[in-house]
Amino acid sequence: MLLAALPCAALADLRDAVNWARMQGCAAPVRVALRDSPKLRRAALQMANGVSLHAALASAGYLAAQSSAVHLSGALSDVQAGRILAANYCATLTDPNLAEMGAERRGRDVWILLAGGVSVPSTGDAARIRRQILDLVNQARAGGRRCGRKTYPAAAPLTLNSMLSRAALAHSQEMATYLQFEHRGHDGSSPAIRVERAGYGGYLVVGENIAAGAMTPVEVTQGWLESPAHCENIMDSRFSEIGIAFAVNLASSELVYWTQVFAAPR
Repeated sequence: MLLAALPCAALADLRDAVNWARMQGCAAPVRVALRDSPKLRRAALQMANGVSLHAALASAGYLAAQSSAVHLSGALSDVQAGRILAANYCATLTDPNLAEMGAERRGRDVWILLAGGVSVPSTGDAARIRRQILDLVNQARAGGRRCGRKTYPAAAPLTLNSMLSRAALAHSQEMATYLQFEHRGHDGSSPAIRVERAGYGGYLVVGENIAAGAMTPVEVTQGWLESPAHCENIMDSRFSEIGIAFAVNLASSELVYWTQVFAAPR
């Protein structure tokens, strides 16, 4: 462990001490400082009042992909806290997934909370996300693929269809609203019925993939490709068009609900 001389004058507060340990005091330091988070400060205050880490984060409204807490006890100055952290908590401090912090000092005790927030896709970025998923799907179709026990040859690329994307969005929003993860709609609708409602018109065949909990286009597409039934839809040469959409519900444990709708017009 590297315990370089701690620059006391530079430690204006506890956050500086934590970042000194993260960026200079550890054997494998990182260059990016932890950002101050008002929500994590509120969560640290809750922990000082005896609330668990999970409950404190929930109370503060912080959606954490990863989190960790350190409780130091004793008559600690900022300098002492920095040295203790560098000597005992470097694995936590230098975790690149932990990007923000909040702290609470209460008498002889200090609570330090580090976390990395969940980054959900933005609805304002929906067009780019649709295009990225389309590209990933067409890359898979171009090379052929084994889906479970079935082998599929290369297939022609799919094209985006706005009406199919409208049908996909309707189902994603419904799943997010009702916390209902299934192909059957809340009103009993099927994928084919939702395609008709979206104005697609006559079709030869319709298929649908759904997913929940994935945070990125790469993650959701990889999950579909690793699932034989979903992979079969992606590789099915009968389909020529696709619609893609997602919906977010931050109050849901899954957070993001995804839908792909496949079809071929008559």
